[in-house]
Amino acid sequence: MIHGDLAVFALDASRDFGTAVAQRMGVELDAHEEREFEDGEHKARPLASVRDRDVYVLQSLHADARQSVNDKLVRLLLFIGALKDASAARVTAVVPYLAYARKDRRSKPRDPVSTRYVAQLFEAVGIDCIVTLDVHNLAAFQNAFRCRSENLEANPLFVRHYAVRLAGADVVVVAPDAGGIKRAEDFRRRLAATLGHPVALAFAEKHRSSGVVSGEALVGDVSGRVAIIVDDLVSSGTTVARAAQACRARGARRVHVAASHGLFAAAAAAMLAPDAVDDIVVTDTVDAARVTDAGLRRKTSWISAAPLFAEAIARLHRGGSLVELAGG
Repeated sequence: MIHGDLAVFALDASRDFGTAVAQRMGVELDAHEEREFEDGEHKARPLASVRDRDVYVLQSLHADARQSVNDKLVRLLLFIGALKDASAARVTAVVPYLAYARKDRRSKPRDPVSTRYVAQLFEAVGIDCIVTLDVHNLAAFQNAFRCRSENLEANPLFVRHYAVRLAGADVVVVAPDAGGIKRAEDFRRRLAATLGHPVALAFAEKHRSSGVVSGEALVGDVSGRVAIIVDDLVSSGTTVARAAQACRARGARRVHVAASHGLFAAAAAAMLAPDAVDDIVVTDTVDAARVTDAGLRRKTSWISAAPLFAEAIARLHRGGSLVELAGG
């Protein structure tokens, strides 16, 4: 069922990504205004009528040089509220990278469960649906939101990238920790089907306590093989660097990294720019401008997730299924 005429907005911080999505859909972004006030407050409003329309708002929730994660989150929430007050028929938040998704449980006494609190904020302003890419913990994401929640997967994008480059190679897919085995196995299965020959699976040991990562074991045979470490994100780079070191130590010929979100915190340059990995592939859900280190930029490639989100929006608007896009 189509919920009224389509309207697509992208807040200023994600305008480049939003423009790419709109172009892929063959539409133009609807006009809006974002205004800053002297006291640090701001407002955002649609400049086109949204009454009885099916509205999609794009905003990726990662920090950049101009806005913090919290700035972007509040701006998105206020804009959604304004759309609902302006009588939009349905409002979907398209959030390529969802902030606070990693804090989905209490790892210490009295810890916040930030994923659930963020979900409640979205629901408080009346959101009807949220769409994101490769959340850290899918079950926690689905349980946190009471509204419709859709998680897309980057694995098909990575398979297309590597299938051309690794034809005929003896490949092993590596999960950097036990929690990533399901994602790595999905990628391994898709890659094997595309390459037309078996692809092995391995996983590395990882323990994290108070920000310190430890664990040296690697389960699986990587000797003489091309290893692809698959993860949902790269932030400090510690996790994938440790997995890469374990692969090198056990005779891997080359080590590649495929991660859905390239956050690349300041420490990542030191962790990943040397010979830890041969190259890194991420999607453009996080702005490439975050990477200022020349060495890290040279070995990193960004592939566009805009076509994936464009198709998701088109299917949602038509009342179609996202099962295939969501990896089902």
